This record gives sequence, C-alpha cells and structure tokens, in this order.
Amino acid sequence: MSLERRIVYREARPEDRDQIDALDDSFTTDTVYEVVAGDEGFALRSVFVDPPLVKVFPDDEDDEGDEGDETDEGVHVEVAVDGGAVCGVVAVGVEEWHHRLVIHRIAVASTHRGQGVGAALMERACAYGSRLGARTAWLETTSVNVPAVRAYRRMGFALCGLDTTLYRGTPSEGETALFMSKELGAGG
Repeated sequence: MSLERRIVYREARPEDRDQIDALDDSFTTDTVYEVVAGDEGFALRSVFVDPPLVKVFPDDEDDEGDEGDETDEGVHVEVAVDGGAVCGVVAVGVEEWHHRLVIHRIAVASTHRGQGVGAALMERACAYGSRLGARTAWLETTSVNVPAVRAYRRMGFALCGLDTTLYRGTPSEGETALFMSKELGAGG
C-alpha cells in the first residue's frame, strides 16, 4: 500500500529561509544545448555529453548584487512543503513598466523532481503575476540545463532570446544564457 504525499503550497515565511537556502539546485544531464550562430540568427543543437555533466551552482552569497534574492523587497516567494520540510521554491517579481513577471528562482529538491512540484509552483507564480497585471512570464536559464528547459517547455514557455556573453567572467563561463517567456492570461 502506498501513501500519497500531501504537498502544501503556500507563501514563504521567515522561518522557511534556512530550508529554502538549503535546497539543492544542482542537476545532472547527458545532453546540453550548443548554440549555433548563422548569418540569420541562432539555433540550438542538442549535444550528447559523456560522462554526464554535473552542474552545481555557487552559493548566492558569492553573487554580489544578485537580483531576485528571496529577501529582496518586491520579491514574492512561494514554497512547496512536504511533511513540514520545504521541497520547492519559486521567487518572482513583477516589473510594472512592461507588465512582466520575472521568475528569479525556481528550485525543487532532487527527491521531489518529476512529480509536478515545479509545475505547481510555476502555476502559482504565474497566477500571482496575472493578479498583479503581468502579461508575460519571463526567465533565464543556462544552455546546459536541458532538464529545466524541457520542463519549462512543458509548462508553456518558449525560447525568446539568448545571450552568449552573460556568463563571461563567472563560474558559468562558456555557457549561453537562454531566455524563455510565456503569455499570461486571466489566472496565469
């Protein structure tokens, strides 16, 4: 007999901070996207990597001036909680001048990936943005995070741009920033 998990989704509380900070954002992938430049633009090509790439993100405290920190004023944070433990987080903000919901961070504990937690958090984030008048949702990810790109596409996001220089001088040098967006309707 299997016991069904009961995950609760709610706005983050100050006492959640340590658990949010402890969420593991790392991932492993055997495929990355290579950006191919042509005279008329760019294209993404899937490339198999062996051994698989293990990506571990640096601590946020190393990123001076990092936008979208969960403690920033104007950033709305939702969490997924399973049995009292935070198993997912999404941090968003609305840029009013162009009515865009910016997803600053979304992370799901490795033990809860592939179970709809990220999709539920993104749905809540988009509904929040819609309530505040956002017309689109926007996020940035890296070309090596193919699992996230695939998940974002399932959530209705599409590639809307890229930046081959964003990560220069950072631990992610050599990767390409991918920008994805989604139109928001009434209710997200």
